[in-house]
Amino acid sequence: MPGPTVTPEIELIIEKKTGDSGGGNLPPSGRNGGGDDGKRPRREDSSPKRYYTGMALGIVSILMFFMALAAAFLVLRGSRNWVPVHIPTLMWFNTGVLLASSATLEMARHRLAERQLSAYRNLWLVTTALGVGFLVGQIFAWRQLTAEGIYLANNTASSFFYIFTGLHALHLFGGIAALLYVAKRNFDHAQVTRSVAAEVTSYYWHFMDALWLFLLALLYLGK
Repeated sequence: MPGPTVTPEIELIIEKKTGDSGGGNLPPSGRNGGGDDGKRPRREDSSPKRYYTGMALGIVSILMFFMALAAAFLVLRGSRNWVPVHIPTLMWFNTGVLLASSATLEMARHRLAERQLSAYRNLWLVTTALGVGFLVGQIFAWRQLTAEGIYLANNTASSFFYIFTGLHALHLFGGIAALLYVAKRNFDHAQVTRSVAAEVTSYYWHFMDALWLFLLALLYLGK
């Protein structure tokens, strides 16, 4: 009789199709991982190279701008309208604060690599606080100069002094904003990991440190 033999064959075909569709719908393995906390899966990241490239282009453009100012400084140094500006002692202290911020930033990145998130956040906030402290110290140094009657328009040397220190402070403020952004950002569903964001931000911050040392040396030689 054909009836009893057809029914089992139909059942086998249905079971086979069901098993194939079930296997095809299995979720992919977690090779892409999650955020830096390892708690949630994240979508495929875009290449981090574009973040490094963007930061490199930004640093180069800032460097070229300040090199043009430095060239003008060296050309005009010693001109008839050049009255050297004494660097306030407070600015040397501010320099130490800025260098300390670079040290704490690297310590924070090291803790992040070790997945010590609490220590990383604390050190990251210390870095931000030191950056703010540097800017506050610069404001007090400027006030000290104005109390001595040294203003932007006094002479060529004083103009360069305020231009160098003021523009550096402005760019450093951008670095502080980046530090705060990384500290507050939720990276679970971001297109960039916390590690990459911290590394890119550190490049800019260390560049600001090196730039300040260069400008301070120029101002010291211009005395």
